Amino acid sequence: MRFIDDRVPAHDLTYDDVFMVPRHSSVSSRYDVDLATSDGTGATLPIVVANMTAIAGRRMAETVARRGGLVVIPQDIPIPVVADVVGWVKRRHLVFDTPIELAPTQTVAEALALMPKRAHRCAVVVQDGRPLGLVTAEDCAEVDRFAQVKDVMRPAAVTIPADTDPREAFDKLDTVHAGVAVGVDDDNRLVGVLTRTGALRATLYQPAVDARGGLRIGAAVGVNGDVADKAGRLLDAGVDCLVVDTAHGHQDRMVEALAAVRSLSPSVPVVAGNVVSPEGTRDLIAAGADIVKVGVGPGAMCTTRMMTGVGRPQFSAVLECAEAAAGLGKHVWADGGVRHPRDVALALAAGASSVMIGSWFAGTHESPGDLLEDPSGRAYKVSFGMASARAVASRTAGESAYDRARKGLYEEGISSARMYLDPARPGVEDLIDEICSGVRSACTYAGAHDLAELHERALVGVQSTAGFTEGRPLATSW
Repeated sequence: MRFIDDRVPAHDLTYDDVFMVPRHSSVSSRYDVDLATSDGTGATLPIVVANMTAIAGRRMAETVARRGGLVVIPQDIPIPVVADVVGWVKRRHLVFDTPIELAPTQTVAEALALMPKRAHRCAVVVQDGRPLGLVTAEDCAEVDRFAQVKDVMRPAAVTIPADTDPREAFDKLDTVHAGVAVGVDDDNRLVGVLTRTGALRATLYQPAVDARGGLRIGAAVGVNGDVADKAGRLLDAGVDCLVVDTAHGHQDRMVEALAAVRSLSPSVPVVAGNVVSPEGTRDLIAAGADIVKVGVGPGAMCTTRMMTGVGRPQFSAVLECAEAAAGLGKHVWADGGVRHPRDVALALAAGASSVMIGSWFAGTHESPGDLLEDPSGRAYKVSFGMASARAVASRTAGESAYDRARKGLYEEGISSARMYLDPARPGVEDLIDEICSGVRSACTYAGAHDLAELHERALVGVQSTAGFTEGRPLATSW
């Protein structure tokens, strides 16, 4: 990547401060662009879901890995629970989505409570492992809430073998104008469900899978306590990426934690952070990190910069840290500060191997929280920062009341924020589509067939606030 006039600006830059200039291109279609990362994580998309309790759960991990990205389970989750999540995710089907299953005698009220957990708002009525029918929100409208689902279910319009080609599944659904296909095995037992859009996505995305064909998933560990024991148990659970995580990564405890992790000789990539300087990047790599997380304060839930004055504009931080890491044969993740697909493209152009996303994905059906509605009827989920009072209270639940109260005095992060679902893009896959569309198009403008070429060919300029505003679309006339 280079700047238009080959001069690095004297001041640091955010994503809003920069733009890419079109280059001569031989890439004729966005579908000709390969978005696979080269950082050893096995991801086929440069997207990592941040290890935040309100965002990264098993449902999110399954869905994102099926499309090629990676989810990092937070360090606050008990390790036995993480092990269960890892095993569950790795057993998921690579094409069919895990459905909500209901017994025939369960009530409409139970169905309505569970269906918001899925973007397709559908459940399968199952008996002895075999599907009997489907229940949708429309089927439950104006029905007694204590009615049993067997009385409101409808037959599945399309039932297909689990090994059906996704294109064939798409055509069958399209022919009968059905929304969901039910996948079954040779014994007619339920395997999963597949929407028309899901079948289409299965032809466009490549799942992130391990050597055994299971979906990939990462997990985080902190820098306090017995790091070697915690990391060892996560590795035994089968995580595909281990993230050593703390807000201020350039410190002695991080170096000691990396030494403890490296003593286990892990066979998976080790990620460490966060830092914002080339010096911090080089020190963490020297201590044993394969990938360094870059970003202090750009996240939507983070108040660090306002509380402390510490941090750095994210584009400049990623650019310099990526250059330092590349000089040592390693990589960086750009962690935080992305709010549009353009930001993801710019982070990758600056040299990041993947982009970590948090709050943007909080307002989706797949995030762990319950779906709520505000007084106007808009759907939202509650998100919170990992250094907020709410997160600290959860993290210190096993400590004395005094220690918990003392730690609760100091917080950096929002404890409760409403993340509204976009009615046009309510699922994380919808957002992945939007991001990948933008990044692929950015690559065609740059004349890049893959992410390495994007970084090599990106020509970047600096713009004013008016320049950024000029590029924003208008929903209505002026």
